[in-house]
Amino acid sequence: MSNSEVERDEPLTPAGRMFLTPEMHQIIHCIMGCENLIDVAAFKAGITNSVMIQLPRFSSLMVRNSHGREHWRKTQVDVDRHVIVVEAPVFDAREGDEVNDEEAVNDYVADLSVSSPLSPDKPLWEAHLLRAHNYIVFRIHHALGDGILLMSTLLECCRRANEPYQRPSIGSVDTSSDPSSNRVNKRRELWKVVVGMLMGLVFIVEFVLRALWVKDKRTAISGGAGVKLWPRKLATAKFRLDDMKAVKKAVVDATINDVLFGVISFGLSRYLDLQSPKALQDGVQITGLSMVNLRKQPGLQELSDMMKGNSGIRWGNKIGALLLPVYYHQGGADPLRYVKRAKQMIDLKKQSLEAHFSYNIGYLAMSCFGPKVASLLNYRIVCNTTFLISNVIGPKEEISIFGHPVKYLRVNNTSLPHAITMHMVSYAGRADMQILVAKDVIPDPQVLAKCFEDGLHQMKEAATKE
Repeated sequence: MSNSEVERDEPLTPAGRMFLTPEMHQIIHCIMGCENLIDVAAFKAGITNSVMIQLPRFSSLMVRNSHGREHWRKTQVDVDRHVIVVEAPVFDAREGDEVNDEEAVNDYVADLSVSSPLSPDKPLWEAHLLRAHNYIVFRIHHALGDGILLMSTLLECCRRANEPYQRPSIGSVDTSSDPSSNRVNKRRELWKVVVGMLMGLVFIVEFVLRALWVKDKRTAISGGAGVKLWPRKLATAKFRLDDMKAVKKAVVDATINDVLFGVISFGLSRYLDLQSPKALQDGVQITGLSMVNLRKQPGLQELSDMMKGNSGIRWGNKIGALLLPVYYHQGGADPLRYVKRAKQMIDLKKQSLEAHFSYNIGYLAMSCFGPKVASLLNYRIVCNTTFLISNVIGPKEEISIFGHPVKYLRVNNTSLPHAITMHMVSYAGRADMQILVAKDVIPDPQVLAKCFEDGLHQMKEAATKE
């Protein structure tokens, strides 16, 4: 290896190294449902001429040096090896069976989520064109970057459906903050810092206990060690952002994230009522792990600046974690109470700076002890909690990708020891949540999706009565 090659190699970030370990190996799936038949030649030409394959992570091999340390090495991208064309339907059709494209693609992605790694002899991304269903499935290794960065990268390849020469715009983060909050006095600011530090210390203790032995009570949705390799099923819960906003207005100072977590709490309680009625005492804690992106949402112009090195935004992953407890409650409760509880709990988490603490603890563990110890730490926390939830903000308007109008935009990750992981992305007034489950634990994810949808509908009805 020449000195020039060594100089070009760039080391992976600590989080990127962790996502390469067997315990925490993660690939992000971005699913786009298109209006029309996918033109393979046009798609390949679009990829070839796109900004995406000029980006360092999308045009680099992951290599290891003589000490086993991972690096990115620039290479030539062969688009034909990255674009996987699937002409036939991706389900076992019998004569007379009605084709349901959404279910067929969900089953296809669920299979990819368990035992289909990306080949290390090319940059760690692929695009599967499911032509019989008019779907595109991007597979991007989590080592390349976090959800917000990868969403911005994909949207750089897209244009607005009604304005073909305009880039899409990403929705703003909903904080619902009071403008007068910027005029608080120094004493109040100091008190917030003190409270944040104290809450942070509480989190560190909870984080350590979760990594060692504290775990959730087993329920009908519990996973655990070994469940990562179990077969998967995938279902979609569909929400309207206007419905979520109506619920948000009914709870003082609530945010869309508060509403989402209230819906999760409501839906899990209803599903457990169906699966194991009277098996749980009211108030049993079910702990979720929420992945929080710590970078400011980058716009597409900022992404272009990153290529030129003119931005302070860095490639890689900058994500923290929140331990979010859900409390099981039997049916009959006011549905808005779930949102109010969620808001109260999330407000405390925000004060604690928990996500920043978890990121720095992980970074410290990676730097001092290497990816194996950091991966084991995270693996234990995943095994000792019940579910994972994430929420990524998508484009505000309908988009097209290389001339193909997009109807649906959905995301999910490959499997973890959790028996249930949920990933929501907003798109043009809608919000679809992908629910990936271990099918031997949760055989009917469509029922679970319906519980979430019904929860939002009941909350909206209650909100309109207030």
